[in-house]
Amino acid sequence: MPEHPFLSLLQPEGVPHPSWSIAAGTLTMDAPPRSDLFVNPSANDGDLPALGRLVATVEGDFMFSARVEADIREFGDAGVLYVEYDEQLWFKFCLECTPKGEPSVVSVVTRGTSDDANSWILDHPRSYFRVSRRGAGFALHASTDGAYWVLVRHFSLGIPPTVPVKVGFLAQSPVGEGARATFSEVSLVHATLADLRDGS
Repeated sequence: MPEHPFLSLLQPEGVPHPSWSIAAGTLTMDAPPRSDLFVNPSANDGDLPALGRLVATVEGDFMFSARVEADIREFGDAGVLYVEYDEQLWFKFCLECTPKGEPSVVSVVTRGTSDDANSWILDHPRSYFRVSRRGAGFALHASTDGAYWVLVRHFSLGIPPTVPVKVGFLAQSPVGEGARATFSEVSLVHATLADLRDGS
């Protein structure tokens, strides 16, 4: 499969830098042990989290999607679609391991501290994920087949619709010894999602 042009624009950000490779249109990332990007709302000590990710700057409305697969072993292991305005305003959309070892759909929206929301359990550790920007709002959708999309979350970061954001990927392993995530069928379309709830 040819590589999507967006993959060639990705640059590492944060520390430690992620271990990653791109081949045949698929991005593979390896999370280091005990790595996470999360600001605990119950115990925020003022320290900003650090975790390497791959990002590129995107302007205007867009639909950003990928087939995400994660080698999950421990709670919190995840493959993630990531969007950032600055170090205080960002969010991640995760295929994440539950405490019971099940793959699940999780979203984390951070406005100084993180708002963590679990959605549903997946039958397999792979699914399609999509992030859409619509003016001042963002919408998260998941899909089992990449054709019919189910709304997970709709929210705002409180930023003007004209400012660019950084968009990309990360892999995490908060309590484990590392996890691998792969991202294929990557797509970035500069268009506005017309309807949040009709499956398109």
